[in-house]
Amino acid sequence: MKGSTLPLLVAGLTVTAAYPITGDVVNCRSGPGTGYSVVKQYSQGQDVTITCQTEGTNVNGVTIWDKTADGNCYVSDYYVQTGVNGYVTGRCSGACTAPKSNQATVDLIAEFEGFEPNVYIDPTGNPTVGYGHLCQRAGCAEVPYPIPLSQADGKRLLASDMARFEQCITTMITGATLNLNQYGALISWSFNMGCGAAQTSTLVARLNRGEIVNTVLAEELPRWVYGGGVVLPGLVRRRNAEVALARTAGSGPALPVQC
Repeated sequence: MKGSTLPLLVAGLTVTAAYPITGDVVNCRSGPGTGYSVVKQYSQGQDVTITCQTEGTNVNGVTIWDKTADGNCYVSDYYVQTGVNGYVTGRCSGACTAPKSNQATVDLIAEFEGFEPNVYIDPTGNPTVGYGHLCQRAGCAEVPYPIPLSQADGKRLLASDMARFEQCITTMITGATLNLNQYGALISWSFNMGCGAAQTSTLVARLNRGEIVNTVLAEELPRWVYGGGVVLPGLVRRRNAEVALARTAGSGPALPVQC
């Protein structure tokens, strides 16, 4: 069965015709990602209309999320049989996304990543510039700032590169309430160690069990200091800085996301 893409007008919004849900029980969430709260659920075969679509958490290779007309919530397009691999309606404006890291987090990561204004080849053979930005095109042509980079532009580029780590932390932390400094400690850690390692960690599991956030971070982050089986002083300093950031009062709320 292939969904129709004839436009309809519902409550002043342009939506597409109804498309069937393909999963057994599919969650519709407050934002476009698996880390957002569940608003309602759809059953297999139930038809939903889509008001708009946006990018979100990757679900089995699909990053598009559909905002439904009846629930005013988001469901992964993986579970909606639209008949095409792509957008069937307009993009959502002001979609709920992962929180942006505060400046303290950007500064912490920048301190430990180090800065290089010109394109260079990193130890793994990849062309790199700024605070560890891996070039996607020849000469880092995708970078929207002049090269050699200024440190200010380097930090802007770094903040952009942090977005995927913000998304993965937002997605995987489902059982804890974090302020921006605690969130920032996790962003720095995942930026350094990788989202895959973070997702399968005891640290994330403990947070999602509802344990005290700063206790978990103080006990778990210092374990991530090894490289090749050897304790690396640079990682010890970074983990200590992340714990100190998490303990710093005065930052606003981060997770769970309020949409």
